This record gives sequence, structure tokens and C-alpha cells, in this order.
Amino acid sequence: MFRRFTLIAVLGTLLVLTAACTNKKAVNPLAGVGSKQPDKVLFDKAMDAMHHNKFDVARLTLQTLINTYPDSEFIARGKLAECDSWYAEGGTAALSQAEQCYGDFKVFFPNMADAAEAQLKIANIHYQQMEKADRDPTHAKRAEDEYRNLILQFPDSKLVPEAKEKLLEVQEVLADREFGVGRFYYLRESYPASIARLQSLIEKYPLYSRADEALYLLGQNYEGQILRLRNTPTCDAHGLPRGCTTEAMKAKLIEQLSKHASDQYAKILTRYPLMDRSEDAKKRLAALHQPIPRPTKAAVAQNKAEIASRGERTMFGQMRDLIRKGPDVSRAPKVGNPTLVDTEVVAPSTVVQKEFADSSSGEKALGVTVINPNQPASDSVPPIANPLAPPGSPLSNPSNAGPPAPDPNELKPTAPADPNELKPADSGTDTSLPPPTQVNEIQGQSSSVATKADDTPASDQEISSSKKKKKKGLSKINPF
Repeated sequence: MFRRFTLIAVLGTLLVLTAACTNKKAVNPLAGVGSKQPDKVLFDKAMDAMHHNKFDVARLTLQTLINTYPDSEFIARGKLAECDSWYAEGGTAALSQAEQCYGDFKVFFPNMADAAEAQLKIANIHYQQMEKADRDPTHAKRAEDEYRNLILQFPDSKLVPEAKEKLLEVQEVLADREFGVGRFYYLRESYPASIARLQSLIEKYPLYSRADEALYLLGQNYEGQILRLRNTPTCDAHGLPRGCTTEAMKAKLIEQLSKHASDQYAKILTRYPLMDRSEDAKKRLAALHQPIPRPTKAAVAQNKAEIASRGERTMFGQMRDLIRKGPDVSRAPKVGNPTLVDTEVVAPSTVVQKEFADSSSGEKALGVTVINPNQPASDSVPPIANPLAPPGSPLSNPSNAGPPAPDPNELKPTAPADPNELKPADSGTDTSLPPPTQVNEIQGQSSSVATKADDTPASDQEISSSKKKKKKGLSKINPF
């Protein structure tokens, strides 16, 4: 009995010692199974749902992740994935939700690298909804603004090259729209309106695939004004009443318009020497008795690279354009930098005023009315008609328009001026402030593709060896 008790006691002591030694090292029964945190599980479930196009399930799972685990490391990725679910779903309503979602992501996570991706997706949303050049340009203009914001706000992002390529395609569509409007005004002989459109086009989109056509049409506008001016009677003939131009003013205006036209033709030869309108530009310069400039080797190389980067418009592509909503961007260049700063829009009234200001000698041009300072002021002096205005318009015969009615709300001074007031001439200093410096101005040439400028004039062999077969198009509307 004693031995049995002693054996039980020894066995109990051994069990106690074994248990004490075992508790020193905890054993995880799930080790090696690959346990996951709950926020990671939710994120993976959402990604799997998006992979199977279950966008509603994915968004619901991501919302659960964001609301339940606000301090999780997957919050930013979950918010971006929610935006991507709207973007991948497509459709007008879903894309609108995606744009708003990406905008919120940029606000809450502006310093993350994914903020540039969110900005690119916003621009791509408007790029996908962009219509043809002759349709509503709202999405095209929004896409241009958003791509510019990406390039300017995130200059070090790896997405900048893609944004520049897409921006060149968007600007090709916008430039094509401006060219269509300018050509529309030209065919209806509304020359100032056409000049305003085409000048804005050339200054804003120098990489446009039909920039030579725009410059040629711009020169044709000036020549159209010359033809109209030559057919306009003057005050020196047939005893016509006042309200017409003098012979001297008419000759000077024709000279000024000829200079403007030759400048546009010369730009074709110096900036786009390998494009289709170069030969026509030489013929028009010869007809205007103007010198024919020769392009530099750098200009030839730059224009050659631009032409080589453009795609060809095939017959299949033209047939596909008839049924698809989006525009054809195959002619957009793949080299050069897009325009990142908007230029000042030229107004038709500005064109008329500038032409009259350039042609007036000893006379002051105010709008379309020319006043001789040597003539005494009189209410009976009729205004000078604008010979460049379309026939039948108020500008072509201002004598039919009565005097302007007085403005009843006009403020008039009721007290004499202060005799002690300091005038700018009396102070001896110029009180005008200098214009502010442009801190965000883009430096350098925006369309340069040559790394080193070569100002050496190009030979005829270098120009002719790179030219393509000449196209027929705008030459049919040449009025001369």
C-alpha cells in the first residue's frame, strides 16, 4: 500500500514539473496556416468582387472596411478602389460618380503618389466622353484642363508622358474645331471673324496637323479683304457723299493687308516647309511681289519629325468614323510639347481696329470711326464707313444708325476738381506700376523637337526629299 502511494506521488510530481516546463513556451495552433487581419480580408474580398464585375458588392465591402476600420492601412487603397469600381462600371452616371470620388480622394490624400493617378482618371473620364470636332466641345475642353493640371501639379509623376500624349490628341480635336469655324466664316466672306479664329488657332495649337492650311486660309482672308476694298468706291470718285474712304487711306489699307497676307504665307515656308501648302504659299508670295523665305535646317528637321509621328488615316478608319461617337485622333503628333498656357483670344472687333490703326496716317481710329483732328467738331459730321465690313451691316453704312441715346444712369461730376491734386506730370515720377511677373509661365519653346538649333538655310534637295504627295483641298476656294 505504501509503495502504491509512493508511486502515485512520484508520478504526480513528474506531471507537475512537465506542465511547468511546457508553459514557458506558448504554441500557436494556427502557426503556418496563414492567418489574416480582418481589414485585409475585406479588401481582398472587394478586389475579388471587382475582378468578377460585381461592382455593387465591391463598393459595399469597401464601405464596410472604411467605416469599421478607420485607422487601417488599407483606407487610402480602399477609397481609390471604390473610385475605380465606378470608373470600371462605365456609363454617364457611373463616370460622374467616379469623377466626384477621385476629386474627394485628391482632397483627403493630396500627398500620396496615387493622387496623380486620380487626376489622370478624371482627365480620362472626359477624354472618353469627348465628341467629334463639329459637336459639343465641353468634354474636350474639360479634358484639356485636367491633363494640364496633371502636368503642372505633378511634374515628377511617371504618368506625365501619358498625359502629354493624350493632351496632344485633345488639342488636335479642339484645333480642328477652330479651323472649321474659321473656314465657315471665310466661305461667307466674314473675314474679320475668320481671321480672329484662325489667329487664335495658330497661336494656341502650333502642332495642329493642318496648321499650314490654317495659315494659308488666313492669308486668303486678307486677300479677300483686298478684293473687297478694291471694289469699294471712294470719296474722290463720282461725287459720292461723305461716309466713304479716301483714296490715300484705301491705298494704305491695301498695302497693309498685303503685308499681313504675305506674313502668313511666309510662316508656312519657315515653320511648315514640308507640308502640303508650301508650294501654294510660294505662288501667292510671287503674286504679291514679296520675297520667298527659305527655311532653316532645324525647321525642316522639326517639321519632318512631326509629320513622321502622325498616323495615317486609312479607308477603314474613315468608314468607322461614320458610326462611332468619338473623334479621330490619328493625325495628332507624338512629338513635341503641348501648349500648357491659354493664349489671349482674338476678337473680330480687335482685328478691324488694328487694321484701321495700322492704315491711318495722321488720323485717329476709334473703332470703325475715323476722326480728323484738323476738322472742327460738329454733330453733323457723319462717321467713316468700314469698307471691310460685310455689305448691309451697320458698320458698312453707319450713317443709317442714329446717335446713341443718353444713358440715364450715367454719373456726372457735381463738384469742381481739386486744384491742389497731384498730377502725374507734376510729380516728376511715373506712378504706373510695372506688370507683375509671371511665376507660372512655361519657359522654352513648347513645340521644339530638335535638341540643337541649326539656323543654316536648308537646300532644295533636303526640302523636296521629305515631301509627301500633294493633296487637293483648299485650292478650290481660292478666289484669285
